[in-house]
Amino acid sequence: MRPDMKPGARIPDYQLPDHAGRQRKLSALQGDDPMILVLSRGHYCPKDQRQHRNLVALYPELKVGYVRIVTISTSNLLETNEWRDGLGAQWPFLSDAGRMVQKDLDIQEYTDPHHDPMIPHTLVLAPGLEIFRLYNGYWYWGRPSNEELRRDLRDLTRKIRPDWDLAGAELREAWARGEKERFWPYGKTLRQVFAESSPDRGGE
Repeated sequence: MRPDMKPGARIPDYQLPDHAGRQRKLSALQGDDPMILVLSRGHYCPKDQRQHRNLVALYPELKVGYVRIVTISTSNLLETNEWRDGLGAQWPFLSDAGRMVQKDLDIQEYTDPHHDPMIPHTLVLAPGLEIFRLYNGYWYWGRPSNEELRRDLRDLTRKIRPDWDLAGAELREAWARGEKERFWPYGKTLRQVFAESSPDRGGE
């Protein structure tokens, strides 16, 4: 991984085709929410299969917790679509068959010239594609468990949500003054919130 890609840095706003062939930008997929970004070897790797089955189990919590998730792999479009369908995953899978991300982040798994994949990484991103936590998953145990992701997301949500603790006197006074933009949904309508939470948002 490039040395500048560390907590506090922002990852590039890559644009890639998703499992349906639509061009998607990471910033549009993230919106204003935390996001888990999985940089994956692809469908052929049993470690990646196991990690993604764990994430499928976690997904209902991510959905109600306003957390986005995106997977990028070097699998081609057909492999990407079939892998996602086989898992029963409901989030966007992006295909980087041209190895753009692999090359830009310097994460080529050079010990596997046959598949030429990315070294697996899992990133927990704050809004704005800012790296909050970074895991190197070349070895399976370097990947975050669902419990570790829950802890990361609790810490990150506490940091970015101004209304984390409604018991605070300052927040009570702000509500009484009508400063509703400091509270979820932060000045947006519910229609906007639900539209932005759709996994189909951000397509071209």
